[in-house]
Amino acid sequence: MGAADIFLIALGLGMDAAAVSLAASAAGYAGNARAVFRLSFHFGLFQFLFPVLGWFLGLGLLVFIQAFSHWVAFLLLMVVGGRMVISGLDPNPESHGKDPSRGMTMVMLSIAVSIDALAVGLSFAMLGVAIWFPSIVIGVVTSGMSLLAIRIGRHLGAMLGKRMEIVGGVVLIGIGFRILLVQLLA
Repeated sequence: MGAADIFLIALGLGMDAAAVSLAASAAGYAGNARAVFRLSFHFGLFQFLFPVLGWFLGLGLLVFIQAFSHWVAFLLLMVVGGRMVISGLDPNPESHGKDPSRGMTMVMLSIAVSIDALAVGLSFAMLGVAIWFPSIVIGVVTSGMSLLAIRIGRHLGAMLGKRMEIVGGVVLIGIGFRILLVQLLA
């Protein structure tokens, strides 16, 4: 897997965090430097940690499913990407009454936007991809996307949040198809 693929996966995974950051900013929760730091740092940190966790879990399962690893990676990315697209199309977004950049709300949001990264880490293990470089890229890209989304959210409001989630889901689905095709045509 090349650097371009890793970067595209990072962009796809960062869409959820960016959508949350955009919505938090548009709602006025990221109005000071501390809130901006908390959102971007935690999203990046969790997006870095979850692929590593998924990768280590995947190593334990590798012996059992190595012959089907490309199908497993494809299905995981399809499910994750499809879920993101469906969530992006949902006209009734969840409303948060509390400041999302503080306390357990921040931790829960960080976990929620990083579950997809766990599945990607599992897929990387099954494909034999080393985890450290992709995880660093995913974490840094997510932090950067969160910072950018906060800035955009201040100017454009929450209407772009769901579109970003849809784009992220489509990117993950595309990567899943690419992985499957590369393995089937090899």
